[in-house]
Order: sequence, then structure tokens, then C-alpha cells
Amino acid sequence: MDGLVMFRRILCIALAVFSLAQWSSVLAVERRVALVIGNAKYKEAPLINPVNDARDLAEALRAMDFEVVQRENLDKRGFDVAVSDFARRLKERGGVGLFYYAGHGAQVKGENYLIPVSAAINSEADVEYEAVNAGRILRNMEQAGNGLNIVVLDACRNNPYRSWYRSETKGLARMD
Repeated sequence: MDGLVMFRRILCIALAVFSLAQWSSVLAVERRVALVIGNAKYKEAPLINPVNDARDLAEALRAMDFEVVQRENLDKRGFDVAVSDFARRLKERGGVGLFYYAGHGAQVKGENYLIPVSAAINSEADVEYEAVNAGRILRNMEQAGNGLNIVVLDACRNNPYRSWYRSETKGLARMD
């Protein structure tokens, strides 16, 4: 394994664990639910690390007593089902919610989208229908009424849709 890849994985896990350690008083008594998604098998521009990163993080979260739902290489339908199930679990169980996504992402008109592996995106207009709006995940977590919600988006900055994507902005938009 390439040294840079290994460093990236270790850094990702360390940051997640550090963030959770900061909230140890909340975590000590609260239930913990996590949805961890790694998408890599894209038809256009496949990725190498997301699935491995997601697996490593899921393992670390399980060691911290999280109930982890781990999914890999989701199509749009699978992504929608996973997000809906996560929202239901958060609402039923309360406590701490954590969402982690590794894969392609795009920012369109100030909105962040997570790209399923099956997305057929030929224009900016397709993103709304082919991808998952990250704001949906935030809204679901907010509506669950948890004491703490953590969202980690490890979205690839290399846009596989350069032919239609005009924005000079790299990466995702700020999310509050």
C-alpha cells in the first residue's frame, strides 16, 4: 500500500476518533448510530480509497460502541434507502448520530450533492435527480432531535463531470 494512501486513511480515522473524544461526556451515556458509506466503483472516474476508508472508520466506530450501518458502492435507490433507514434509526434511538461519506461529490448552485455509483449525469440539471442532496441528511439528523450529530464528507475534489461543470469552486459548499 502506498505510504500516502496509508497516511490518509490513518489521518481520517484519527480525526474522527479525536472529534468523538471531544464529546466523550455526551458519548458516555448516549446511544450511538452511524451510517458509513464508501462509494468507489463509478463507471466514470472510479476511485481507489473510499471503500477502504469507510471500512476502517466503521471498524473504529464499532469499537466505540456505535451501531454502524455500513454500505458500499450504492446506486441512487440504495443510497435513498440507507439515508431513510438512518433517519428512522436516529429518531427511534436518539443519542448521537454520525454520517460518513467517502466518494464523489459535487457542488451545484451552492448545494452539495453526494454521487451514487450509478449516476448518469450529463448536465448540471441532472445532478438534482441523479445524486443525493447532502442537506437531506442534515435535515434528517436535525429532525431526529439528537443531542449530537456529526457529519463527515470525504468527497473527492476531482470532478468526473468536467464537460458540463462550469464552477471555479473546488470542493463542497459550507454547510451549517
